[in-house]
Amino acid sequence: MGITKADLFTVEQNRLALLAKSIAHPARIAIIEHIIKSNTCINNQLVEELGLAQATISQHLKELKNVGILQGSVEGKTMCYCIDMAEWEKIKNELINFFSQSIGCKSDDCC
Repeated sequence: MGITKADLFTVEQNRLALLAKSIAHPARIAIIEHIIKSNTCINNQLVEELGLAQATISQHLKELKNVGILQGSVEGKTMCYCIDMAEWEKIKNELINFFSQSIGCKSDDCC
């Protein structure tokens, strides 16, 4: 069995890429923003708020939950989602660390 492309990169690089991919859709950004504003959210509210199909919203919620940004619980026939605060802080720090790296080339004749 051969190596996958992911094996060529560090755990941290793969994690950061997965995080970036998980928020790289405007609907997911809108979902996160809506949940932050309301502190908690039920799936049907998102359908009304964003105007997307229930199945589309569910798929986006699943992706955000898989990466750990959201946590959810079943309440009857609905799911209630909120931001996982511990994971949110961890993700925020990972992105801050990535974007805080010094750029080596500071001269005008670089690229």
